[in-house]
Amino acid sequence: MKTLLLVAAAFAAGSVQAQETTLRVVSAFAENTQYVKNYEAFAKKLNAEGKGTLQLSFIGGPKAMPPFEVGNAVRTGVVDIAVTTGAFYTNIMPEADALKLTQIPATELRKNGGTELINKIWNEKANMQYLGRIIDFTPFHLYLTRKIDKPDLTGLKIRITPVYRDFFQALGATVVQTAPGEVYTALERGVVDGYGWPINGIFDLNWHEKTRFRVDPGFYNAEVSLIMNLDKWKALNAKQRDLLMKHVIALEAQNDSWKKVNEEDTRKQKEAGIQVITFDQVTAKQYYDKAYDVGWAGAIKASPTYGPQMRKLFSRNQ
Repeated sequence: MKTLLLVAAAFAAGSVQAQETTLRVVSAFAENTQYVKNYEAFAKKLNAEGKGTLQLSFIGGPKAMPPFEVGNAVRTGVVDIAVTTGAFYTNIMPEADALKLTQIPATELRKNGGTELINKIWNEKANMQYLGRIIDFTPFHLYLTRKIDKPDLTGLKIRITPVYRDFFQALGATVVQTAPGEVYTALERGVVDGYGWPINGIFDLNWHEKTRFRVDPGFYNAEVSLIMNLDKWKALNAKQRDLLMKHVIALEAQNDSWKKVNEEDTRKQKEAGIQVITFDQVTAKQYYDKAYDVGWAGAIKASPTYGPQMRKLFSRNQ
C-alpha cells in the first residue's frame, strides 16, 4: 500500500510538472536599459505566481540575438516572447512601424478596439500575438552633435531606425540605419551627426557623452512591447493565458510612471550640458505636424488596407 501511495504521489508530482510551461524570452534592448529592468520586475512577479503553471526564462539581449533578427525569431518560434519595438521587425510586416503613431494610451486602445485590430494584423501577417505595450507617454526627439537653426537637416547624416526614416529624409537628412549598440562609435567617429531616440534612455547607452543638442518638440510615441509566437500562444491553456495577460495588463497599467522617468531624464540631459534647440511656435507646430503627416502617409502607402483603420483608432483627432 505504501509503495502504491509513493508511486501515486510521484505520478501526481510529475503531472503537475508536465503542466508547467516555460517560455523563452529575448530582448532587442541591452540588459542595462530601463525597458529590460521593467521586464525583469514583471517576470519575477509572474514566475512567483506561476510556479507549476507558467514560467518565463530570459535568454538575453543583443548579445544573444541581433535586434533586427528578434521579430523573425518570434515569428518562426525560435523564441517564444520578445521585448522589442515594431521598428525592428518592419521587414516582416510594415504595419509594425505604425505603433509609433499612437496618440491613445495603451489602456485606452484595449477599450476602443485598437489592441484587437493590432492582434488581427499581427496574427495574420506575422504569426504573432501582441501581448501588450510596456512604454507609453514617451516622445521621440532628434539629438545632434551640430546646431541647427531651422528644421532642415540637409547635409547632415542621421542615424535612424525605420521609426524616423521617412520624417528625417523629408527634412533633408542622409540617413544611416544601425543597431543601438553601434551608435556611440558612429557619433565618436563622426560617421553620423545625430540620431533619433526617445526622451529617456540615452544615459543607459552613454550617448550623452557625444550629444550636444536636443531638438524640441518631441514627436511620435516610443513603443516597446511584448510580442509572442502565435502557435505558442495557442498552445497555452486557458489558465496559462489568463496568468500571462493578468501580469501584462498590470505592467501596462503602470505606464504612467514613464512620465516621471522622462522628467528625470530631461533634467539629467540639462545637467549633462545638452542644449535644447527650439523653434518659433508656428515652425514648431509645422515640424510636429509634418512628423505625423509623413508617418501616416508612409503607413497607409505600405498598408492600404490596415493603415486607415489604424489611423482611425490610434489618433486623437480622427
